[in-house]
Amino acid sequence: MVESSQIATWANAVTVGRLVLSPLMFWVIPNHDRGSWIAFVLWVIFSLSDGIDGWIARRHGVTAAGAFLDPLADKVLVLGAMFTLVSRGVFGIVPVLIIAAREIAISVYRVFAGARGVSVPATRLAKLKTVCQQFAVGFALLPLTALDGRWLWLTLLWLAVVLTVVTGIQYLWRARAQRGVAGAV
Repeated sequence: MVESSQIATWANAVTVGRLVLSPLMFWVIPNHDRGSWIAFVLWVIFSLSDGIDGWIARRHGVTAAGAFLDPLADKVLVLGAMFTLVSRGVFGIVPVLIIAAREIAISVYRVFAGARGVSVPATRLAKLKTVCQQFAVGFALLPLTALDGRWLWLTLLWLAVVLTVVTGIQYLWRARAQRGVAGAV
């Protein structure tokens, strides 16, 4: 569904902005588990910008650069925030490592598949996984739920882990099936 090799588009500008400003997000995450309004507002803006660049791209044309940069920006933002929360003692390392391993593996798979001209679009379940990841981080940053709603963001984090594993298996299953079809031709 990639329509253009153009690089300078509004959708790509939003994506690059999210990617370049991600370190600011990590810097404002507090050194405690009480949350931060500044970090929460930035997180909401960055999370919403993911949907905004997709909306712009669908209206004005998807580009090859955007197809590469958007998932990269998503991974940098989500994993960066999660690892920052691990370093602050808010998130545990195990769920974040599971999520990171899947994200890296599928990203590498997408690069190799893309080099062979095979598109690997995100499934609906994978998009739900991303939303769970974003909400887990968001509620861990929101002062109203950082401490009192710990059960909420922990539930979302572990739901994201389950969806991460399930969608990772789905991608691998689909890749295996495609390899079988290609070998039969």
